[in-house]
Amino acid sequence: MGILDNFEKGLERAVNGAFAKTFRSGLQPVELTSALRRELDTKAAVVTRDRILAPNDFTLLLAPNDYKRMHAMGPALTDELTDFVQRHASAQHYQFAGGISISMRPDDSLSTGILHVESQNVKGNVAWVPVLDIGGKRYPLKHSRTVVGRGSEADITVDDTGTSRKHIEIAWDGSHAQVRDLGSTNGSQLNGNPVKKAVLEPDSVITIGRTRIVFRVLPQASAAVPSRREPDDVTRRHDIDGFWDRS
Repeated sequence: MGILDNFEKGLERAVNGAFAKTFRSGLQPVELTSALRRELDTKAAVVTRDRILAPNDFTLLLAPNDYKRMHAMGPALTDELTDFVQRHASAQHYQFAGGISISMRPDDSLSTGILHVESQNVKGNVAWVPVLDIGGKRYPLKHSRTVVGRGSEADITVDDTGTSRKHIEIAWDGSHAQVRDLGSTNGSQLNGNPVKKAVLEPDSVITIGRTRIVFRVLPQASAAVPSRREPDDVTRRHDIDGFWDRS
C-alpha cells in the first residue's frame, strides 16, 4: 500500500492532462490526487481480517490563489478526484462507511502550492445519477428520455456534421438505461459495434459521427449526510457499489 502502481499512475496522468493547460503555476491537479492517495493509505485501518476501513469524507485546504483556480473548474475536477479515490480504494481493497465526499476550502495560512487534507468517516445514503461524458463535459440525464444530435431540438447538442439533427435517444427508468438510434444517416455504434437499440451498461461508449459518448452511473450521496461545509464549497458526494457498508 502507498506505492503507486502503473494503473494509479495512469489515472493521475489522465487527471493532470485534462486540466494542465488551465494551471500555469501553483498547485497542480495531480498533486491533489497524490494527496488523496496518501490520506487514504495513511488513514486506512484494519477492522477485521477481511475489512480495511478508509475515510470517505475529505476536505482539501488550499492557499487562496490555488483555491480560486481549482474552484473555477467546478464539478468536473471534483468528479475526477472522486473517480480516482474510488479506483484507488478498489485496487487496495479499502471499504467505506458511506458515500465519498470531496470538498475544497481556502486557508489563508497556506502558501501557494501547499495543500493540506482533512478526512473522516461519515455514514450516508446513496442515489444513482446517470450522466453522459461528451467532449470533456458531463451532462446529467435529468429526463426519462434524452435526445442527442446536431439540431437545436435535441436535448444535448453536439457540434459534429457527421451526426443527424436527432441522432440517438437515451432512455433511463431510474435503474437501467437504453440507447436507440433515431434513424440517423450515418448510424451509431455501441462499444465499436453497430447498434439500433440496446441496453446500456455503465462505462459503455456510444459513437455517433466523430463524437464519443461515455455513459456512466455515478453513485451520489444524499444531502442528508452530515456536513461541515460552507455554502460555496465545491462538493460532490459519491458511493461505490460493493464498498458501501449496507449492514
